[in-house]
Amino acid sequence: MTVRHATLDDAGAVAQIVNALIRDTAVTFNCEERAQAHYEGLIAAGQPFWVVEDYAGLVVGYATYFRFRGGVGYAHTREHSIALSEAAQGQGLGRKLMAALEDHARKHAIHTLIGGVSGENLGSVDFHEKLGFEVVGTLPQVGRKFNRWMDLILVQKML
Repeated sequence: MTVRHATLDDAGAVAQIVNALIRDTAVTFNCEERAQAHYEGLIAAGQPFWVVEDYAGLVVGYATYFRFRGGVGYAHTREHSIALSEAAQGQGLGRKLMAALEDHARKHAIHTLIGGVSGENLGSVDFHEKLGFEVVGTLPQVGRKFNRWMDLILVQKML
């Protein structure tokens, strides 16, 4: 299993992973699938972006981070996104992706990482807590998907 920086060639696989989550789960509040071009744009623009490959060389997960909010006061805070295909979960690949992301963030003077986790994705909350993130708040009923309201759980880690 290999973690590496994403290339434009990875955008299609990333879109497939994300779109399966959008279609089939409540781990994201997004309801509209993302085009491959969306991820090509992020990668081409130089957004920090990693993928993990399985033993066959297939991309089975990704991690990235981006500005948390606008304004200079938030310059050292980033929000991250991480996802694995269903088949890749439970193998330690998420930990490897987050290690690469955190290492890069530290080298680029990022002080705080934030994650927004669906209240219906308690496995992700547990994952983040095992990596040293703390639950710092819950925003009740701020997301809507599958005809129901969902909470957003905020997790934070000081680097």
